[in-house]
Amino acid sequence: MDRVKLTITGMSCGHCVSAVDKALKGVNGVQVEQVAIGSATVSYDPATTSTDKITKAIEDEGYTVAGTAR
Repeated sequence: MDRVKLTITGMSCGHCVSAVDKALKGVNGVQVEQVAIGSATVSYDPATTSTDKITKAIEDEGYTVAGTAR
């Protein structure tokens, strides 16, 4: 499992946190460690998914991934 911390813009409330958490949990191969306003930390199986797919799931909810750190 790889681990990545995502910086997310556009989040401002608990609903945003819930929406991102739900989107991430919907990505096969992702284990959500933490979602907070402005960030998320996940572990993922690179054989199953990619950071691009993780980013897309967040962006499909209307937020922007501004950066990633391992």
